[in-house]
Amino acid sequence: MRGAALLATLVALPITLLVAVLAFNKISPDAPAATPTPSATTVGAQSTTPVEMAAPALAARPATVCRALLSQLPESIRDRAQRPVTAGPEQNAAYGDPALTVACGGTEPNFPSTDEVWTVNRVCWHLAEQADAAVLTTVDRETSITVRVPRAYEQPLQWVPTISSTIVATVPSGGAIPSGCQR
Repeated sequence: MRGAALLATLVALPITLLVAVLAFNKISPDAPAATPTPSATTVGAQSTTPVEMAAPALAARPATVCRALLSQLPESIRDRAQRPVTAGPEQNAAYGDPALTVACGGTEPNFPSTDEVWTVNRVCWHLAEQADAAVLTTVDRETSITVRVPRAYEQPLQWVPTISSTIVATVPSGGAIPSGCQR
């Protein structure tokens, strides 16, 4: 009986090792993995040249509110570092390349009451699609803030939570708040 068990082990062991080696060779890759390519969420080289932005003259109260907002904006949004702007650094900010821009003190958006509005971190935004960007404008603040998100950055509402939190802390609510805005 012992001899049969020993013989079975001597036959099975080499066959098992052969199957294991063949299986390992079959599942191991033939070529090294491809080098990852940059994507919208990959940190890469970013331009540091100033971003062209307009700086319309503001009345005293909006200018004060905008200075408060800009002083509290973060150094980066996601992995996009803040860049200089050509005009109005007390009311404008830019991030990344292509530039996501924040403009404070612009005109209130004029849109049909049937348009959707989106609440992000207690700030109500109106989204207007353009060919090269999505433009989000606050509709529930005493001073309007517009964020322009380039098409290269997908899902524009995903880029405003940090900005929204800063707006809540620095820009008072005001004006006629659309019925679709939730608090």
